[in-house]
Order: sequence, then structure tokens, then C-alpha cells
Amino acid sequence: MNDLDRTAETAAAPTPLTRMRPLLWLVLIVSVAANVVSSSVLDNPWAGSAFGALALACGVTLAVNHYRNR
Repeated sequence: MNDLDRTAETAAAPTPLTRMRPLLWLVLIVSVAANVVSSSVLDNPWAGSAFGALALACGVTLAVNHYRNR
């Protein structure tokens, strides 16, 4: 007997952000590495801050995408 209260699960179409996840991961890894190098080698705090802000933005975007598509 079929359960009428349950709906059939359909595969949702991937959103543009879901398709960009590999790129976001790559930018996150590169920006974290650049942040570490620029913070330890260069004396310019703006470069480290820029790479840190980029890494933070990528991390937040990936986290939001993860929780929306659970």
C-alpha cells in the first residue's frame, strides 16, 4: 500500500552556487596559503588582511551553501 502522506523525493537541480563549490574551495585554499605567507614574510598588513577577508568570505559562502542544501 502506498503512503499518501509522503511525497516522492525528486532530485533538485543544482543551483549556480552549488556548481561553483569546487572553485570556492580552490580560492579558499589559495587565499589561506597566501594569507599565511604574506603575514609571515611581508611587512604589509593590508595584503594579509585582504587574503584573510577573501578566505573568510569563501568559508562563509561554503558554510551557507552547505546548510541550505542539507
